[in-house]
Amino acid sequence: MAMEVVFWGVRGSMACCSSQHRRYGGHTSCISVKCDDRLIILDAGTGLYDLGIWIREEKIKRADLLLTHFHFDHIIGLPFFPSVWDPDFHLTIHAVYQDDTPERLRLENFLRQYLFAAPFFPVSLDITQAHIKLKDHAMRVPFSLSPDIRVRSQALNHPGGATGYRINYQGKSVSYITDTEHVADLTDPHVLELMQQADLVIYDATYTEAEFPDKIGWGHSTWQEGVRLAKIADVKKLVLFHHDPGHTDAVLDVIEQQAQAVWPRCLIARQGMKMTL
Repeated sequence: MAMEVVFWGVRGSMACCSSQHRRYGGHTSCISVKCDDRLIILDAGTGLYDLGIWIREEKIKRADLLLTHFHFDHIIGLPFFPSVWDPDFHLTIHAVYQDDTPERLRLENFLRQYLFAAPFFPVSLDITQAHIKLKDHAMRVPFSLSPDIRVRSQALNHPGGATGYRINYQGKSVSYITDTEHVADLTDPHVLELMQQADLVIYDATYTEAEFPDKIGWGHSTWQEGVRLAKIADVKKLVLFHHDPGHTDAVLDVIEQQAQAVWPRCLIARQGMKMTL
């Protein structure tokens, strides 16, 4: 029994396509977690397209998609996800909300009124051919994807709100904490709870500490904060994620060297990277 994690998109804010973004990749947020024969997708950035090609090649017919929030870089891949046009594919899309989230910002309305609607996209949700189910969840209320797969959620500090997830399966755990802004000299208990003794933590490291003061209020964190929290939470492996578009391959090389010098159990997310827990 194993959890297989693949990074299909590791970039934040916008996709990047240039010779300076080749080694780490330019697709935006999308990760797959395969729990034996069950496929879980974290976010629907541009990396979802490549994941869909792999799903078709592997003849996979079912998946659960967990969305952190509805900003462009986390949802723009969904209309172009090859599997939504497969009549034999079953997709369950999950979103988590605070109690006071208005109806217009909930999953079904968002998909029908914005993502799959003119003038943003020419095809309505009803024309997609896959069997699509939409599920809403309350923040911090655990839910199951199968008898063996449990998901916990926590609210993250991001403009408009975002959700962090922890997936537990057969004694292994993956925590996905992206689009969250830390507060200097404070430890976010929500983030720490998701990270505690996790086998793998994927953490928002959009900025460096030198860049962070000019980005306060933008909703993102730093690799230094990720390492600090990972040490406190006794994390087994930390992957730094959601790279700023301005962080070229050369910049990310330096960040990884600096981060590993502080804490060797971390590395930079690379598009196409695979990990088995």
